[in-house]
Amino acid sequence: MKITELFDLTGKTAIITGGGRGLGEQIAIGFAEAGANVVLCSRKKEACDEVAARIEKLGVKALSFKCDITNPADVQEVVNETFRSFGSIDILVNNSGASWGAPAIDMPLEAWNKVMNVNVTGTFIMCQTVGRIMVEQGHGKIINIASVAGLGGTDPNVLDAVGYNASKGAVITLTKDLAAKWGQHNININAIAPGFFPTTMTKDVLAKGKIPILESTPLKRLGNEDDLKGAAVYLASKASDYVTGNILIVDGGSHVM
Repeated sequence: MKITELFDLTGKTAIITGGGRGLGEQIAIGFAEAGANVVLCSRKKEACDEVAARIEKLGVKALSFKCDITNPADVQEVVNETFRSFGSIDILVNNSGASWGAPAIDMPLEAWNKVMNVNVTGTFIMCQTVGRIMVEQGHGKIINIASVAGLGGTDPNVLDAVGYNASKGAVITLTKDLAAKWGQHNININAIAPGFFPTTMTKDVLAKGKIPILESTPLKRLGNEDDLKGAAVYLASKASDYVTGNILIVDGGSHVM
């Protein structure tokens, strides 16, 4: 098989949570450029509608849904409608996330629970619901969006969000465990751990911590609007058929410092 065929997503169907902005939008555009049909879902459907309209101009099909990933009924509806429209679900990207900045000793339990519920429980609900389809069809690619924050501790002067760090660490372990359990069904489950990208979620962090972040990043820059495309397409395509349970770090090298 030629290398261009290994990375080709033509005819594949991908669900991307939180696909209406930020990293989810970037991944959605990348998949569409590689030929995949894309289903976007988030609590803000209007944002997904706008991205879907841009995607269809690339010559593929796009759907958008309002979905709270912590609500099993919402998730099931998205999965049902996707399968009804396309006949398969080949790729799932769990990108939706939440964060809450506060010193650990002051972190409100309500905030901790919210972050865990979205980042961990919501990711599991999506994996489980789509996983049932993938097990039945005998193939699938799941990509969980973790974070370099989930690899260990962070300087509180840069990122003081203990719930976010803990939740992304849980996503990393969830990825590895599901890979061990579902490999027998020809389902590849990997994660991407991005570093700092300018998004709505990172706006406040970058406002106070951009200089130390850049100083501790070997490539001396933040992630840009193209830096996740290649990693996501790789993990979604046949090029990664023998890769599972892996955490692909895309952070400009900050994890080695």
